[in-house]
Amino acid sequence: MNISIVVPSYNESESLPELCSWIDKVMQANNFTYEVMIVDDGSTDDSWDVIQKIREKNSSVKGVKFRRNYGKSAALNIAFERVEGDVVITMDADLQDSPEEIPELYSMIVEQGNDLVSGWKKKRYDPITKTVPTKLYNWAARKASGIYLHDFNCGLKSYRKAVVKNIEVYGEMHRYIPILAKRAGFPKIAEKVVEHQSRKYGVTKFGLERFINGFLDLMTVTFVSRFGKKPMHFFGVLGTLMFILGAILFAYIGGQKLYYMYSEVNATNIADKSGFYIALTSMIMGLQLFLAGFVGEMISRNAHDRNQYHIEEEL
Repeated sequence: MNISIVVPSYNESESLPELCSWIDKVMQANNFTYEVMIVDDGSTDDSWDVIQKIREKNSSVKGVKFRRNYGKSAALNIAFERVEGDVVITMDADLQDSPEEIPELYSMIVEQGNDLVSGWKKKRYDPITKTVPTKLYNWAARKASGIYLHDFNCGLKSYRKAVVKNIEVYGEMHRYIPILAKRAGFPKIAEKVVEHQSRKYGVTKFGLERFINGFLDLMTVTFVSRFGKKPMHFFGVLGTLMFILGAILFAYIGGQKLYYMYSEVNATNIADKSGFYIALTSMIMGLQLFLAGFVGEMISRNAHDRNQYHIEEEL
């Protein structure tokens, strides 16, 4: 099978028939063998009934229905486990992603040898309250990850099959799939300018809180990518430095007090100096950070994926 198209959907019953018809038209025009995996993420409208009717007319359409709303990451992850196509393409269900982009996204994987191609909606039909935070978020993601994409969160992406089979998308990490892919050993990440269409049906399902959550998730994925299997390298180093700095300051204050006592010079009590409490706090925090690293190492050593490696070839 050439292509698997993954469509996470939440209350998009109006757009699904048109989207599937459009996809089929593009697939037939390019002689692609394909499947469409629609994940109904706990919709409260009649989305599942619509999916069933589409399935009756087109056997290439498959569906998964969640009992409740779990979020886009869960929808993508469950679909990635089931897809069979050589190239996997994700797109939103709201018709803002154009199926006409599929042939070139497929070509950039198969012919150009990329592992992942991310869409870039260079011209957007969104209000400024959405575009400005998006630019800030993408800037932070580029700096933190070293992956220079303009639009990390674009729903229109294409993947080599091996990529989706070797990553786990959880929480709200769908925004950072390029980072997860790079971490799994797939560094060939490209970008394609794609058309952004205005919403035809319904309303957006995401609020401003996603930008706050997005930055928190960025910190999480960056930390896990760098120190997930070696937490002591972060907490241990930071804790040791803080403890040593506190110990040096304490030794200086204590040494100064002893010198004054030996010289029979009146000196301020150590406990009356602010530096004493700074040194003490630094030493305590350093010890706590070191212990946090130690506990992290114990958890990491007992994790089920502690020896999970991504093998590309074997003879």
